[in-house]
Amino acid sequence: VVDSRIGGCLIMGDRGTAKSVAVRSMIDLLPMIDVVKNDPFNSHPSNPELMGPDVLLDIRAGKTIETAKMRVPMVEVPLGTTEDRICGTIDIEKALAEGIKAYDPGLLARANRGLLYIDEVNLLDDSLVDVILDSAAGGWNTVEREGISITHPAKFIMIGSGNPEEGELRPQLLDRFGMACNVRTIFDRQLRIDLVMNRMAFEEDPEGYALSCKEETDALKAKIAAAQLILDKVELSRDLALKISGVCSLIDCDGLRGDIVVTRCAKALVAYEGRTVVTEEDIKRIIGPCLSHRLRKDPMDTMDGAVKVILGFNKIFKGSALVDFKKAQEEGIVDPAIALKAEADAKAAEVAKAAPPPPKKAGAWGGMPFGGGR
Repeated sequence: VVDSRIGGCLIMGDRGTAKSVAVRSMIDLLPMIDVVKNDPFNSHPSNPELMGPDVLLDIRAGKTIETAKMRVPMVEVPLGTTEDRICGTIDIEKALAEGIKAYDPGLLARANRGLLYIDEVNLLDDSLVDVILDSAAGGWNTVEREGISITHPAKFIMIGSGNPEEGELRPQLLDRFGMACNVRTIFDRQLRIDLVMNRMAFEEDPEGYALSCKEETDALKAKIAAAQLILDKVELSRDLALKISGVCSLIDCDGLRGDIVVTRCAKALVAYEGRTVVTEEDIKRIIGPCLSHRLRKDPMDTMDGAVKVILGFNKIFKGSALVDFKKAQEEGIVDPAIALKAEADAKAAEVAKAAPPPPKKAGAWGGMPFGGGR
């Protein structure tokens, strides 16, 4: 949200981990933007690159346009949608009522200058994926339908979520997401209780719960707005830029998107934290989510993409791939469920050892008399 040029985010993880909830809740954090009033393309009042065709013609003709404010739009792509609904098609109502050919804007038009959210993105039909990829690549959507030819801006932040157990994504679609992260089930009992209680409190009184979070929400909105204002002032040294490209080359990251996204993400993180100079630690924090999903998939390779990125970062930035790697690997392979079970088993063993043996019930077998056998 701080820098829309990053290219969005892909969120993959287990069922029931609130991936969709997290994305949809972002609507409360999005800032207000200036738009042309009643324009279906959310046209910018002064930037021709973000104007719909009708507004652009009015501006060139010298007409005065009315402006309004609206929240950055979030448009969701349902799985059962069609290509016409995404791209737009001929307006049948106007064709029948007025006898004219008119364009009915689709989801890409509504998502201009906003967010396009695709839930269960790995289940989306390939033909629809191609349409969205074309628009995401150039930022424009061209429609040719029944004698209508129109091109309009479609510059949006693409966010996708899904469960990897239900299928993998095509490499072309993976590369379009600026960042990717994996969401796993929480095993900490206290955190699980807190989440359950928060959910129940929200269901009992949604408005009251939202009001209780208003102060924190407003603080996040102010922080994002402040970050957007200082983003252009953030500096990245040439030495760090060279090292970023060195990591991308070392791990065989195709193309230059990885270099660009890491640079933009590092600057956005620094701006979000209210600073103006990117450090090595900042790059370390974001380089994994920016590059791990861009690596070539080798079915014979057992090493995870994130591990490769860590090795590459350590090699270029610290001189050795194994610096701090053992500690990071140990942290990554600990299963919280196994740790909790081991802790519970140890406590149960201690309790059983300290407790006296239970008294025998009346009539219970007590063994052979006189030591048995005699």
